[in-house]
Amino acid sequence: MSKDLNNSEGRPGNELFPVFLKMEKLRLLIIGGGEVGFEKLNAVLQNAPDSLIRLVAIHISDPVREMAPKHGNLFLFERAYDISDLESCDLVIVAVGEPVFSEKISLEARKAGKLVNVADNPGLCDFYLGSIVRKGNLKIAISTNGKSPTVAKRIKETLNEYIPDQIDEVLDNMVVIREQMKGDFTEKVNKLNDITKVLAAKRIKLEEPNNPSERKWGVIVKWCLFAFVFMIIGHALFTIVPYERIIHEIPKFIDPKTFSLMLITGFLAQMVDGSLGLGYGTISTTFLLAIGVNPAIVSSRVHSARVFSSGVSGYSHHRFGNINKKLFKALVIPGLVGAIIGATLAYFGQKYATYVRIPLSFYTIYLGYYIILKSRKKNQKSLKIKSAGSLAWTGGFLDAFAGGGWGSLVTSTLISKRRSPRYVIGSVCLAEFFVVLASALTFLLLLRHIPIFDILGLILGGVLAAPIAARLVGKLPVKTMFVLVGSLVILTSLTTLWKAVSVLMHA
Repeated sequence: MSKDLNNSEGRPGNELFPVFLKMEKLRLLIIGGGEVGFEKLNAVLQNAPDSLIRLVAIHISDPVREMAPKHGNLFLFERAYDISDLESCDLVIVAVGEPVFSEKISLEARKAGKLVNVADNPGLCDFYLGSIVRKGNLKIAISTNGKSPTVAKRIKETLNEYIPDQIDEVLDNMVVIREQMKGDFTEKVNKLNDITKVLAAKRIKLEEPNNPSERKWGVIVKWCLFAFVFMIIGHALFTIVPYERIIHEIPKFIDPKTFSLMLITGFLAQMVDGSLGLGYGTISTTFLLAIGVNPAIVSSRVHSARVFSSGVSGYSHHRFGNINKKLFKALVIPGLVGAIIGATLAYFGQKYATYVRIPLSFYTIYLGYYIILKSRKKNQKSLKIKSAGSLAWTGGFLDAFAGGGWGSLVTSTLISKRRSPRYVIGSVCLAEFFVVLASALTFLLLLRHIPIFDILGLILGGVLAAPIAARLVGKLPVKTMFVLVGSLVILTSLTTLWKAVSVLMHA
């Protein structure tokens, strides 16, 4: 019996017994009104808004005070804790941040027969407040046995992204089906099992390298990238440089100093773009101008190099499980169509691109501010994305026509909807490869030339950085990613706006 309760190494596992409490029938006492007290209070009210709560603290912070008018069942007492407070409660949460005082309250609560939770001190706890995944009527509590709240939060983020919002509709439908069923308990259970087998049969794992349906898009990216590489190499070898002079002429096309500077530029630009989902165009353009590249040819160099770096980036994000398949499918086709149209119009009317960049910059500056603002608020629900196709089409069009905007527009808009930054960045980067490939092929057909030797360093730098950046996405804390993305969006937008205004002033 005891062996079954242990893990494979013979050590006890998590022996906590999970329960779901009807908090509206219990009385909760929270001691502490600072940041930790607010976090505990907010967690309870988010999951059980009808809980009867008394909060006692010498000093009550403004965020806690602001919650009282919204909840008639929350009572605040700005005074020191007294042992008599324990008489009118069933559960106690201690959030005072003083170890000695916390231990004193914990001992008094246990003597009074109360269950107690002490923040940041698992040894004094009778129960833990785990990370909670909520999808309507479905609620999943996650526990690491008090060992790592950070891991619990990461699992929560993954499950929130993995479980669709429509699961609540499934539960509603199951209630209707269950009520209409006839027969004894066993027969009903068997029928429900048959119905719900489809959920298990169609589940999609986030990372499953042997799953053909999940590998499909990675394979497509890989072969498209290879095809494009071979096409460019063939074009360079047999059109730009005569075949019989390849070995002797190649060194004349590559300047070691320029190659090194572009290698660094490509690496830095792709590190930022691959980890935050935007910024490649702005960073690479700024660096290339700084090292003396002719402004008239900077745009063509950057767009050509992005095909390679975005291909490796998208493939790396897929391998590290950063892709939301549904979001990617919603972005890729509209983005590809927009890129082709934008590249075609750019060939015939590039002089009008500057006018598009100005309103786009103001919009993305606002998005950057909005993202940073949202990063400071906790426990917000993700908003539904109703027009991902239109957003992708606009981003693809502007990226090809105006020389950039895919990451700034698409990534920032999706993250402003409180979507998971990890899966937004991964999905946008994978879709970006197809968008950039479509615009690059369109430019190639129209211009009949791609400066392969001029951008070789830029390409190699981006290719080297892409898998590192994709790996970094899954490691950064969500709040940090929101702040970084928002700050970069504002910086990128201000740079784009300044360049556009400068062009118009000198026109």
